[in-house]
Amino acid sequence: MIRRIIDSGAFDYAADAWGYSYGIAGEWTQGLWTLRAGLFDLSRVPNTTRLVRGFGQYELVVEGEERHSWWGRGGKLKLLAFLNRGRMGSYNDAVNLALSTHTAPDMALVRKPASRPGFIVNLEQAIDDDLGLFLRASLNDGSKEAFEFTEINRSLAAGLSLKGRAWNRGEDTVGVALVVNGMSDSARRYFADGGLGILIGDGQLPHYGPEEIIEAYYSAKLTSWLGAGADYQWIDNPAYNRDRGPVSVLGARLHAEF
Repeated sequence: MIRRIIDSGAFDYAADAWGYSYGIAGEWTQGLWTLRAGLFDLSRVPNTTRLVRGFGQYELVVEGEERHSWWGRGGKLKLLAFLNRGRMGSYNDAVNLALSTHTAPDMALVRKPASRPGFIVNLEQAIDDDLGLFLRASLNDGSKEAFEFTEINRSLAAGLSLKGRAWNRGEDTVGVALVVNGMSDSARRYFADGGLGILIGDGQLPHYGPEEIIEAYYSAKLTSWLGAGADYQWIDNPAYNRDRGPVSVLGARLHAEF
């Protein structure tokens, strides 16, 4: 599935540009509750391939998980908080400096030690033996640049997955998900004035709109060792620009285990 759905969109998780980091994590479980915490290393410069040494820039993550049974069906509720601490730029500082110098905003010129917190709520719930749903809401400090992931300051996602037992394909799965992503006012101003981010930025953003995504997939088990999947994504206002899209993306996957 699309990465904005497999993760909470506003979770700026620790990773270099290749998706790697190192750190330490632990968890404590008591009955239906689990508490997890971790410390992870950030990049030396936001979204680059070299990690800082010795946790000079870091992410703290704490998650609480509650497992329950509603109407006789199992589910989980997770609350996660994170804090990124490192040299990062403020959107307003970059825009104000650009106005005074008559240039495009540049985060590299305004980075300084700062913190960027965020929060996530994640619900997973079985409806019956074959049908399940998820709901995710995430939010982060939109006054500063994204450090490792992408330019999403708030995100809401929901989805359903259904096993194929009703059509005699019990090991197949079909699913659909909806996502709405948004940016803060200061981030919108930065990109409208020509700023660049990790994945977006083309010199202007005259007509902002929330990024809206619908995704549907079908995953089939063809043999005991071979599986295949087909995926369709419909994206409206890609990169928050109403002048673009909607865009359709088709995908396919083949998975073999030996």
